[in-house]
Amino acid sequence: MKDFGKVAVLFGGSSAEREISLLSGAAVLKALQAKGVDAYAFDPAGKSLCALKDEGYQCAFIALHGRGGEDGTLQGALETLGIPYTGSGVMASAVSMDKWRTKLIWLAHGLPTPRYRILRADSDWAGVVRDLGLPIFVKPAHEGSSVGATKVIDASQLEAAWQLAAQFDALVLAEEFVEGQELTCAFLGDRALPVVRIVPPGGNYDYQNKYFSDETKYFCPSGLAPQVEQRIQSDVMEAARMLGCRGWGRADLILRSDGIAQLLEMNTSPGMTGHSLVPMAARAAGIGFEDLCLSILEMARLG
Repeated sequence: MKDFGKVAVLFGGSSAEREISLLSGAAVLKALQAKGVDAYAFDPAGKSLCALKDEGYQCAFIALHGRGGEDGTLQGALETLGIPYTGSGVMASAVSMDKWRTKLIWLAHGLPTPRYRILRADSDWAGVVRDLGLPIFVKPAHEGSSVGATKVIDASQLEAAWQLAAQFDALVLAEEFVEGQELTCAFLGDRALPVVRIVPPGGNYDYQNKYFSDETKYFCPSGLAPQVEQRIQSDVMEAARMLGCRGWGRADLILRSDGIAQLLEMNTSPGMTGHSLVPMAARAAGIGFEDLCLSILEMARLG
């Protein structure tokens, strides 16, 4: 095994996804230590990142989710400190965290993604409904884990949904509802992992059903036709390349009845909890959780 030196597992933080990050980081820390890595917990909410250098850390495993951990700011700090880290670099992390700019890049390269409108206080709410139809998903552009998101099923709910999302972000998206199967596809290095098909209770894959419900069902193998799964994996790898992602990540998609999978978003620091999807896909590919964490760590680098 490669000697990584002293490794900081960065988790917790101060984003709206802190609760999930604590669970992810604890699992990663336990796995790395079980593999003999000299790994320690480090919560940026409790101490300055400068302490990483002062305390002799030589590598960082990022298990932070959301702002301050997944949006390029942490990556930039680690670049400045000269500490190699897991996952995507500064620019890819920043762009992938921005759902609007992610869409602009995907659309420019002909990748399928749902239609959208940017919402503001003076938006023509009726016009948005006419354009996108109902239901509509309203979500902050820079949050993950369904934080601040609402499924609007009546035009009268749209402004209140914008107000909720605007509490988390100045940039709010309205996205057309795409009927189909919830999917996610992770990548590890230069390979796509098996697709996971998700069946949440009532078709509502919200924060509770993502992380805490035992009623959400996951299928991996997905049960999709092999050619459909292969096309999805190819699209996800292309989507990651267009954003400049590296190391590992996970794309969320909706598979329509016509066989076209619509890309929803890219996660550059996905969850690693007991309900998480990357470990599930890795298991289906014959990679246990400890080996998965070690593989991600082995790809840590600067720049």
